[in-house]
Amino acid sequence: MESKMCNRFFEIRDSLRLPMIGSPLFIVSNPKLVIAQGHSGIVGAFPALNARPASQLDEWLYEIEEGLAGNPMPYSTRYFALNQIVHRSNSRLEHDLEVMVAHKVPIVITSLGAREDVFDAVHSYGGVALHDVIDATFARKALDKGADGLILVSAGAGGHAGSLNPFALLSEVRRFFDGPILLSGSISTGSSLLGALAAGADMGYVGSPFIATHEANADDRYKEMIVSSSASDIVYTSFFTGVKGNYLKGSIESNGLDPLQLEERDPNSMNFGEGSGEAKAWKDIWGAGQGVGAIDNVTTVANLISKFEVEFRSAKDRLKDLIN
Repeated sequence: MESKMCNRFFEIRDSLRLPMIGSPLFIVSNPKLVIAQGHSGIVGAFPALNARPASQLDEWLYEIEEGLAGNPMPYSTRYFALNQIVHRSNSRLEHDLEVMVAHKVPIVITSLGAREDVFDAVHSYGGVALHDVIDATFARKALDKGADGLILVSAGAGGHAGSLNPFALLSEVRRFFDGPILLSGSISTGSSLLGALAAGADMGYVGSPFIATHEANADDRYKEMIVSSSASDIVYTSFFTGVKGNYLKGSIESNGLDPLQLEERDPNSMNFGEGSGEAKAWKDIWGAGQGVGAIDNVTTVANLISKFEVEFRSAKDRLKDLIN
């Protein structure tokens, strides 16, 4: 089963315009964004918890499936991904898994907990199961429980993120795993995407640039702050959710908080239940990665992916010249 699903992963990757998944952004990712990403030739993703109430998840999946079925461009893809938060406070998980299985979601990304039964549910209909990890220990655990591939969330990634350098984390995991790996952390240009592949990743995992798109479900002030910020404007703290994450300093300050005086919070304080404070935290305190300095304007997903492609191909040409 694992080998079969790994092969399926590479079949999907090789059919894409660029080897990229648009990471699922809490609150920000919605059907409009996912469909635009698919039409642009990459895999779009969204967290199941973005569909509220729970009954809306089924509606969103139908909307995405129908939207991607149109294939308006020759490089369009019907593939998309759903993010399942596997955390004890997520009371919706069982419901969302049932909906996921009913729709046979092609790629499922699990976060904050690796469970064998969840991976089994994905495999029951031939789906590919990827899992977020921040170090080699969590990577081994996820693989032992049945994950087909790993998403390495390294230092500089937006939202919940690890603290390890992407080269260090990727090299360490590659010592024991030769299957599908996506790399996350400040991939904001086509050249950084190629760099991730050159370092040993199979695909890039890109988030912050998509916040600054017209299709994203984000406050206009959030989008403009992404454009006007640089790496020095990113604050890494566990204050808001109990788990370390990267946030825009400007959004922290606009809520009357001092970015330099944020106490650390217990991971047990994290809560993904309906109506929890988590949603408000992400709504008012805006996540972003250290790669924001490379984001120049608010644009469409189509324009963004075209820019990535030009930069990606240009970087490949530069490497060819260096090698020759």
